[in-house]
Amino acid sequence: MLIEDREQDVMPISNQQVITHRFLHLLYEDDFFPSHLVDRGKAILLRLCERIEAEQPADLAALYVLAHAATEEFNALEAEFDSAGSEIETVAREEIGEDFWFVACTYGFQDADAEELIATREW
Repeated sequence: MLIEDREQDVMPISNQQVITHRFLHLLYEDDFFPSHLVDRGKAILLRLCERIEAEQPADLAALYVLAHAATEEFNALEAEFDSAGSEIETVAREEIGEDFWFVACTYGFQDADAEELIATREW
């Protein structure tokens, strides 16, 4: 499948809270975190939202599968932060975790365990 074909298959986000949310805003405000890498982190979170809207997980277990896949993407991104002289440290971990929690709550999973959402993290 061509990239263009996959882009056409992507469902635009319809949740207004997600559309207006400033993902990873604290990281954008700190020069320690390269903006181009923060952009990639934001893209991971937006893809998570797209998947939730497309797949409509029926329960927490299904949500956790999607969240863990997104967490694995952040795991892969960590090495790039390190290479850029940055890292996913305390501030970044908390900001990323809070945005995962925001996503869960926004899509009706207020009872999600914030730690379980990112349980597969290596950062």
